[in-house]
Amino acid sequence: MPPKVKGTAAPMGSMNPKVEKALNEQINAELYSAYLYLSMSSWFDSVGLRGFANWERVQAMEERDHALKIFDYVLARGGRAVMQQIEAPQTEWRDAKDAFETQMAHELKVTSLINNLVNLSITEKDHATVNFLQWFVNEQVEEEENARTILDQLQMISQEKGVGLLYMLDKELGTRVYTPPVTSPS
Repeated sequence: MPPKVKGTAAPMGSMNPKVEKALNEQINAELYSAYLYLSMSSWFDSVGLRGFANWERVQAMEERDHALKIFDYVLARGGRAVMQQIEAPQTEWRDAKDAFETQMAHELKVTSLINNLVNLSITEKDHATVNFLQWFVNEQVEEEENARTILDQLQMISQEKGVGLLYMLDKELGTRVYTPPVTSPS
């Protein structure tokens, strides 16, 4: 594909400009998610919940990978990934439950953003992007389930006033290991 020259029309077969702009916004949203979860990791570490800190650090790495997956897709389609300023995330929470309530609300927002991207891609008849985004649709089901499960467990712990149970959950979350996403062959 010939290089794009500033001020000239985009080469044939390049990305739909509306979809490209929306994907760039999603890259920023995914990087914000990584910042948010790194912030949570730092906060959990500061209150002595190192297992929770580990879990959020791994979550941040996954979000970074999501941003890079979209970044690479935009480039593969002949578009340009444009980095934008990333908003500073929240840095304090009342307790672990408050942090995971924040995470759950954030994941629901990300699901909405992904759904909006799919809808835009359908409207713009960008079938390749519709297909690409299905991975993210499925990923959001997992993201919401993870946050909801931990939030449910934290709710049970708070009902039992169980410091011992919090310790056990912290220990369990500390065993999470980062697994890079498997990329499907092109």
